[in-house]
Amino acid sequence: MAKLPPMFSLRHFLVVSLALNVSLILRTVYYESEERSKGFCMKKKLMTDADSNGEGHLIHKSRLAISSTSSLVNSTCADHPAGRERLINLDHGDPTMYERFWRQLGDKTTIIIPGWQSMSYFSDASNICWFLEPEFAKEVVRLHKVVGNAVTEGRHIVVGTGSSQLILAALYALSSPDAAEPINVVSAAPYYSSYPSMANYQKSGLYKWAGDAENFDKEGPYIELVTSPNNPDGYTRRSMVNRSQGLLIHDLAYYWPQYTPISSPSDHDLTLFTVSKSTGHAGMRIGWAIVKDKELAKKMTKFIELNTIGVSKDSQLRAAKVLKVVSDSCEQENSQDGESFFKYSYKLMAQRWKQLRAAVEAGDLFTLPQFSPAFCTFFGQEMGPQPAFMWLKCEGDIEDCESFLRGHKILTRSGRHFGASPKYVRISMLDTDETFIQLIGRLSALQEQE
Repeated sequence: MAKLPPMFSLRHFLVVSLALNVSLILRTVYYESEERSKGFCMKKKLMTDADSNGEGHLIHKSRLAISSTSSLVNSTCADHPAGRERLINLDHGDPTMYERFWRQLGDKTTIIIPGWQSMSYFSDASNICWFLEPEFAKEVVRLHKVVGNAVTEGRHIVVGTGSSQLILAALYALSSPDAAEPINVVSAAPYYSSYPSMANYQKSGLYKWAGDAENFDKEGPYIELVTSPNNPDGYTRRSMVNRSQGLLIHDLAYYWPQYTPISSPSDHDLTLFTVSKSTGHAGMRIGWAIVKDKELAKKMTKFIELNTIGVSKDSQLRAAKVLKVVSDSCEQENSQDGESFFKYSYKLMAQRWKQLRAAVEAGDLFTLPQFSPAFCTFFGQEMGPQPAFMWLKCEGDIEDCESFLRGHKILTRSGRHFGASPKYVRISMLDTDETFIQLIGRLSALQEQE
């Protein structure tokens, strides 16, 4: 057995051990008290906001509960020192807001996929889109019928790895390989910031980005991307160019009742939807196109075949289960204790927009778009849009709103990426409750400083 050096006795080690234990205990008590303080601040804020919200027929006292997600570890009060130093990244539209709803459902959306399942490339060889899972296609048709936001009868469904792949597939399908020059691709500003890079990234000889549709004056065929409700500003959109040789892609990622009134079923030649913004499951990477023309559906399918040899069957099966639960929640709402996914989401978005407008209208530093209400066939009442993004404008002498907010540790996306003025920024409304509350706190604090 090793002997201790003469300068260290057992008494010395007992003293050192005691000191370390006391230090550890104090450290633990400190962190526990700090976490309790954070949790109390967050819970108090949510309860206050929920109790003060009494607008409309659908907006009652919200039964929002703090979830036990990992994001809560980093949550802080707006006036807590750690909260003021935390960088808030709202540049992307990551829809983590919906996580709490799906957690509350427990295992209702859980599926088990045996190791032998989904091994073939093919889902249905008789279908134009041969990698489309029949169960997913069935639930897509059912959900659109329940919501009333798209015509599916007599249409072809093409599944893609998110709507991003489907946009590229549509550009490929609408382009002519025999054309003397690439077809022009346009969209009305402010347009989705990824459209220019998606059109130009591969330097395709088939198509090229040609800018703002409102300023487009070239003769010949063109492709116009129509986003409605629009990303970033939330307004309802129609095509701008309206010429005989125009080919339209309608990107309706946000045409769902939590974001905008459903006025009528969309009935276009080519319409795109995505799971990420309808249910919040961005990580599934599943989108779908509703296509009227058979040959166009074939060309889109061919692009995806060349690009990724199909779309994950596992993701499609999981998405089918989620869509089924959403439709069930709508059809069974009056016969169950809970509320439908869309009513829950609508109330949460309404609460957030009420808080946002209160913070912005408290001063003259910022402004927001104003929307006109319209009748929603899904909810059966008049309601106003409450977009997934805020299109915030910095007033006065602030010329670069993105840089200004970055200086206060709020990351946003500049209006210049959307073909608009840098006085504008796009900010996600779909992040966690904790992040959203911090954002409102900082915007309010900036107003008070002016």
